[in-house]
Amino acid sequence: MKRLLAAFAIVPAFASPAAAQEANVPDAEFAFEEIVKLGPAVAPGETPKGNRNIIPITGGTFEGPGFAGEGIKGEIVPGGWDWQLIRADGCVEIEADYFLKTDDGAVINVVNKGTLCFPEPGSAAAPARTHPVFEAPLGKYDWLNRSAFVGTLELADPTNGPAVKIRFFRMK
Repeated sequence: MKRLLAAFAIVPAFASPAAAQEANVPDAEFAFEEIVKLGPAVAPGETPKGNRNIIPITGGTFEGPGFAGEGIKGEIVPGGWDWQLIRADGCVEIEADYFLKTDDGAVINVVNKGTLCFPEPGSAAAPARTHPVFEAPLGKYDWLNRSAFVGTLELADPTNGPAVKIRFFRMK
């Protein structure tokens, strides 16, 4: 417990409340981008929570600067899925669970959640944001386990076939 309390004692006790608040404002740095290839949707149907869709993840690629000068690059392992819930208000809750395999052989689990709400006719679309969580092996990619991330989600270029582009930003 003492260790946990010490972790929260980042801002010195003598700092003003305004300085303490400013010191805790998050900033983001680009980590990597994925092009996630998708299979045809499977629609299990209506549930008590709403309508469900399963979108198979069939592959793809990822690449970026990573963290602290250590780049990250590789392929998305086929066999993952995006479990979607279409709510009564028309928004879609997404929860994707899949694996990355780096070009040096590390396997990393990604669970990426978000809510997509479509704009009212005539209004601007809000950007789609996600909150990914990574489980990477200890070592070179451990920074994924020790950081918070925000993702952006959009359709990929049509030349990639049915796919989405996800960009991950490490919060600092």
